[in-house]
Amino acid sequence: MAWWAAGAGADDLPVGRIVVGTGVPSGVYARYGQLLSEQLGREAPGLEVVLRPSEGSVQNIERLVAGSADFVIATADSIAAHLAGEPGRGRQEGQGGAVELRACVRLYDDYMQLVVPAGSPVRTCSDLAGLRVGVGQDGSGVQLVTRELLAAAGLDMETDVTAVREGIHTMPRMMETDRLDAFFWSGGLPTSAVTGLSERLPIRLVPLGELLPRLHAGGPHTAYYRAAVMPPDAYPAIAVEQAVDTVAVANLLVTRETTDATLTEWVTRAVINGRDRIGAAVHAAQRVDLRTAIYTRPLELHEGARRYYRSAKL
Repeated sequence: MAWWAAGAGADDLPVGRIVVGTGVPSGVYARYGQLLSEQLGREAPGLEVVLRPSEGSVQNIERLVAGSADFVIATADSIAAHLAGEPGRGRQEGQGGAVELRACVRLYDDYMQLVVPAGSPVRTCSDLAGLRVGVGQDGSGVQLVTRELLAAAGLDMETDVTAVREGIHTMPRMMETDRLDAFFWSGGLPTSAVTGLSERLPIRLVPLGELLPRLHAGGPHTAYYRAAVMPPDAYPAIAVEQAVDTVAVANLLVTRETTDATLTEWVTRAVINGRDRIGAAVHAAQRVDLRTAIYTRPLELHEGARRYYRSAKL
């Protein structure tokens, strides 16, 4: 179990140790977590931040509920699916079963990316029938949305494609060695693993935006998907003349309701104060904005986060 205590002093600086759940090593979650840890080191040097890699949003939420992480990054749809599936608590938003979850800040959006070799005949999601498709690891947010996207395209992930349950740290290499026909990824733009693959192998991004109306007909978590476009320069090595229509979902920084409010206030402050520094290395983090940070559906803001935003005059 992680621990922390408010330190003495005029600024009530937190000291101790916290665990932050991130993601797979080559994904944006991991890099963002590293840079956030460095920012916290500047603002609260007595606070030890332990970064815990994970398979993604679903596993992060499970660890948060179990108490083996104190703060995690997770997508809004994964949080909503968790809330809807909690036994004995109904399906109301904002309820997290025996453990109440709260948000600190809305971060950046994840963009759903369907990657295929440049010469692939796949032009739409429905063309994946019968192919070897990377769907993300079990416990990842990408697998959650992949299943929904395939269903919206009329495909069952378990029967209509050969589902390869791998993550972004292995799927690009599998495509290079002809062990995958396509793979899905949900991440900030650009994702370094996709950038690297595009520099070694000619690839394309398949549009997914047309699936959004059918996607919204799924479970309650699908309400958190929105239309988005990937700009032509997201991956410079991929030759495209126009933006690619896709689906996006917001990432939130999440904690438990019982997390100390002073600690949460400091963590929230570090996210906002570190936007430019973190955004210089993680382009997606430039999207963190004080005006939109408070929109954290399906979760309410933690009291510590509310304190910070009140102090910032929001």
